[in-house]
Amino acid sequence: MANTLVQFRTEETSRIKAVSICERLGIDLATYLRMCISRLVQENGIPFSMKVDDIAENRGVKAMKEASRIAAANGIADMTLDEINEEIAAARK
Repeated sequence: MANTLVQFRTEETSRIKAVSICERLGIDLATYLRMCISRLVQENGIPFSMKVDDIAENRGVKAMKEASRIAAANGIADMTLDEINEEIAAARK
C-alpha cells in the first residue's frame, strides 16, 4: 500500500503545545497523527483519549527515566548492546 502525504494548517502555538505533549508521551506528532487516522478508521469514530496525566503515574516510564538518569550519572549511558550483554554475562557467572 502506498503512503500519501496529508497536510493541514494550524496555529503555531497549538502545534508547539501538541509537540510538547507528544514528547511527554514518548512519541512524535507525526506518529500521533498516524495513530489517530488508523484508530479513526478502525473504530469508525473518535476512539480514545490520551492525557499526559494518565502517563505521569506509569511506573514503567518512571523506572526507565530513573535508569537513564543513573546510567548517565555513572558514565554508562552510551554502552553498546555488546557491552551490555557482556556485563549481563559476567554478572550471571
